[in-house]
Amino acid sequence: MSALKKLTDNISKKKSMLCVGLDIDPKKLPQGCEDSIKGLCRFVLDIVEATSDIVAAYKPNMAFYEALGPEGLSLLKLITSRIPDDTTLILDGKRGDIGNTGDFYAKTCYEIYNADWVTVNPYMGYDSIKPFLKYKDNGVFVLCLTSNAGARDFQRLEIDGDPLYKHVAEKTNSWNKDNNCGLVVGATYPEQLAEIRGVADGMPLLIPGVGAQGGDLEKSVMGGTASFSRPAIINVSRSVLYASDKEDYAAASRRIVENLNREINEFR
Repeated sequence: MSALKKLTDNISKKKSMLCVGLDIDPKKLPQGCEDSIKGLCRFVLDIVEATSDIVAAYKPNMAFYEALGPEGLSLLKLITSRIPDDTTLILDGKRGDIGNTGDFYAKTCYEIYNADWVTVNPYMGYDSIKPFLKYKDNGVFVLCLTSNAGARDFQRLEIDGDPLYKHVAEKTNSWNKDNNCGLVVGATYPEQLAEIRGVADGMPLLIPGVGAQGGDLEKSVMGGTASFSRPAIINVSRSVLYASDKEDYAAASRRIVENLNREINEFR
């Protein structure tokens, strides 16, 4: 099954377009989880168990695990192996390099961690994306217009009359020969999000920035899906992971997801 079909099937089956970012922070562990790799593992797997039937995807950010050293990499491998088969796994590595380096990045993400999708940085051009596109049943989410303030430094610069992010969207669409490309577009730019949706055609959008970063949920959903006619997923991290600092953290996370799903479905 292709990564795109798996993603759209999950959205339909779960009645959810939510992606939960599994961005662990040892300093924020709730009560009942010991301050150790074992405690982090318990925390993440409890969140997954509590929410996997009502979210479309999970997105571990590799940096949070890499910073923990060899034990953190083992933890990432364990967690990715425990994501249910009917839930999409997006590995957030923002990789992008040429030649053998790109080949090994792709091999690591798809073959070691079994990611369905990987986030990639297009700054070095097609050469850096090609190693990932070789995995035709897997997907790449290309950074297009990110939700951070620094996005204006380069991504919104005009080139030949259009902002750079629009060129990225158009170029990515041209690379999408096997329907395995998507775009990362921040929720903090709702007007540009709707514009990019028009350029992206049928490519899925991964939309971070709702919640702690201040993105508007309704504008993100409606603009990102062209009123539910195109695929998109809304990424939420801190608001779900750290919904409670007490031992009810898993149940609290589920309540947040249920509320978000209900709110999104009311937009239809």
